[in-house]
Amino acid sequence: MRFEYFVARRYLKAKRASIFQTIITFISIGGVFIGVATIIIVLSVMNGFQKDLRDKILGTNAHIAILKYFNEPVTDFDTVLDVIKNSPHVIGASPFIYTKVMINNDTYVDGIVLRGIDENTLSSVSNIESRIVYGDFKLEAGDLPGIVIGTILADNLRVHTGDELTIFSTANFTPTPMGYVPKFTKFRVEGIFDAGMYEYDASLAYVSLQSAQKLVGMQNAVTGIEVKIDNIYKAPQIGTQIEKKLGFPFRANNWMRMNRSLFAALKLEKTTMFIILILIIIVAAFNIIGSLIMIVIQKTKDIGILKSMGASSKQIMRIFIYEGLIIGAIGTFLGLIIGYGASFLLGKYHFISLPSDVYFIDTLPVHMQFLDFVIVVISSMLISFVATLYPAMKAAKLDPVKAIRYE
Repeated sequence: MRFEYFVARRYLKAKRASIFQTIITFISIGGVFIGVATIIIVLSVMNGFQKDLRDKILGTNAHIAILKYFNEPVTDFDTVLDVIKNSPHVIGASPFIYTKVMINNDTYVDGIVLRGIDENTLSSVSNIESRIVYGDFKLEAGDLPGIVIGTILADNLRVHTGDELTIFSTANFTPTPMGYVPKFTKFRVEGIFDAGMYEYDASLAYVSLQSAQKLVGMQNAVTGIEVKIDNIYKAPQIGTQIEKKLGFPFRANNWMRMNRSLFAALKLEKTTMFIILILIIIVAAFNIIGSLIMIVIQKTKDIGILKSMGASSKQIMRIFIYEGLIIGAIGTFLGLIIGYGASFLLGKYHFISLPSDVYFIDTLPVHMQFLDFVIVVISSMLISFVATLYPAMKAAKLDPVKAIRYE
């Protein structure tokens, strides 16, 4: 054991230490502990928000959407589909139609987003079928074409599985003596899904590709092709490759670009929260400074004796640096344990609920990342180290003759 570390431990454990000094030391440890634990919990929650939103967005939407410029219909989409499926990193592709419509159950009317999908290939790009809570994901099941809607939309329309709905398309009109009338089709509710995001559950419905084509007047054409890839973070690069392979007028849109504002805001919020909460540790660092200065004042005679026995200024400085680091290390370790434990319990039991119409999700999510723990530990120990420098230098500059003159 190093001489400096041994003395530092003895000073912290000294029974002659005043109660005031002991209180300051515990406050210093408590400040670091609270700061570290709070930062870990907040960062884990922010990570959880980002991961949960990403998973729910990608569970409903594909990683890449292949469209035409000006959103012109994609004709001969079977050929385009074959080209996409044979592209590197592509693990699934499915044609879709995207349109806005009016939905009516003879009593209530609402505006929604209607997606026409191919039931045979949908599972290769989306997990929405696993989100069904009532009924089944059957879009061509009987005399009327089927429709699958979100839970919030079902509540708003007061409908259940088996009820009939009328869809009005503003993209397709029928000429009549009274003018142009929007094309409409009756559907039967075959299933109700819960995507876990208010935006989807309140304004999204699925019908078969054929039903959507008839409704919007896009015979033998689709809006685009949804694509699923093996690495979601390479979506921009892979999308560009597919775009070049298909040539003009095709273009690729990806989940990162479509949701960049949301994820940029979450990243900025996470960084801001880290900076704000690190101030708690900085406040604790001032307590460390105060505690070490108190020890320097009380140990003036001891410092003089150590110097007279041959201890160098650097060794005296290391003693007080070690003291501050021990305080910081204890507080950091306790903060890590409590922060990890609280985050684990919060993530496992989800005992904090949120209004889903405000936060997109209904429970407080938690996702712990090892890198965050490393950054917090390094930041905490670095702040503790900086806090020791002034008291340590003050102790190192003591003149041993003056320190023991009156002893």
